[in-house]
Amino acid sequence: MAKTHTIAVAGKGGVGKTTTCGMIIDYLCKKGDGPVLVVDADANANLNEVLGVELETSLGQIREEMAHAELQGTIPKGMTKADWAEMKFSDALIEDDDFDMLIMGRTQGEGCYCYVNSMLKRQMEKYVPNYSYVVMDNEAGLEHVARGTLPHVDTMLLISDCSRRGVQAVARIADMIGEMNLNPGEMGVIINRAPEGKLDDGIREEIEKHGLKLLGVLPHDDSVYRCDCDGKPSAKLPESDPMKAALQEIMHRLGL
Repeated sequence: MAKTHTIAVAGKGGVGKTTTCGMIIDYLCKKGDGPVLVVDADANANLNEVLGVELETSLGQIREEMAHAELQGTIPKGMTKADWAEMKFSDALIEDDDFDMLIMGRTQGEGCYCYVNSMLKRQMEKYVPNYSYVVMDNEAGLEHVARGTLPHVDTMLLISDCSRRGVQAVARIADMIGEMNLNPGEMGVIINRAPEGKLDDGIREEIEKHGLKLLGVLPHDDSVYRCDCDGKPSAKLPESDPMKAALQEIMHRLGL
């Protein structure tokens, strides 16, 4: 199998980041180039809803259970910590027809999580090489990428709405990526919810002012809004959907 290509999606809340991420996953699955691993690394996990997948458990919940069991001495008899962790983490892999999915869940509470965090990192290192693509939906802080829990990023997509404040927010994320020396192979901004799919000159100026690379523009899409209102998975909208069609063009230009 060819080297795994990792795609990370980041942006502030409310800009359509997770919807965009879901449509990227749908595109890659339909492209048929190999298995896709989906990682929801946003503490406010809802990518499963966009994809139409039931949430069973998260790695965060398992991590809490393991830390508590280690503290209380309730790890099952006859099992090493490593064997038990392996069993627990394997239970968290959600297997769908087109992709597998891991929900990272919330960050840890009080106490020492060094052991379970290192186990989580080892699990990720074990999973990732089995997939052609890993797609990660991140919160703005990129906590799991920064901590090294998740793999090196090949393509970093910064999602903003069609506003100056949105662009300023992704510019701060881009600065943070530079400070953390993450060095993604490709990084740029995608502007979402642009009226009629057209970028305002003022927004274009803001993007240039911050030295961001514009990868493309996605139109405002009433169908996505309706999916959200009706609790339906927007990733499963037809290929003719305006946002989906525009995103496919961006993916093609990125060589994905």
